Amino acid sequence: QVQLVESGGGLVQAGASLTLSCAASGRTTSRFAMGWFRQAPGKEREFVAASNWNGLTVTYADSVKGRFTISRDNAKNTLYLQMNSLKPEDTAVYYCAVESQRTDYSASYYRRDAVYDAWGQGTQVTVSS
Repeated sequence: QVQLVESGGGLVQAGASLTLSCAASGRTTSRFAMGWFRQAPGKEREFVAASNWNGLTVTYADSVKGRFTISRDNAKNTLYLQMNSLKPEDTAVYYCAVESQRTDYSASYYRRDAVYDAWGQGTQVTVSS
């Protein structure tokens, strides 16, 4: 059973940058796709970004493309989300997740939160205008 712990959230002004981390323990995640999702108050959880096992194939939501970068360090069992040019509409709780059943990668598949089988507790990101 893998445990995921996010960190790095905070309160920033619009235009600032933050880097979120997701540390995995209990089981290696290096063979599996991982993703970032977010949920704003009163809204459904939405896809942000996903990475295949080695970080060479990544997928982004249109709303963050060009501003956010997903990456991973499999030696550290850690997933990252570099967020630049933050906007107030990026305010949400950010969650990381891992899908540990498949070893292939499909961009459309990993946009779906239902396919992930382990989630972190989330980290709050608040962007003020």
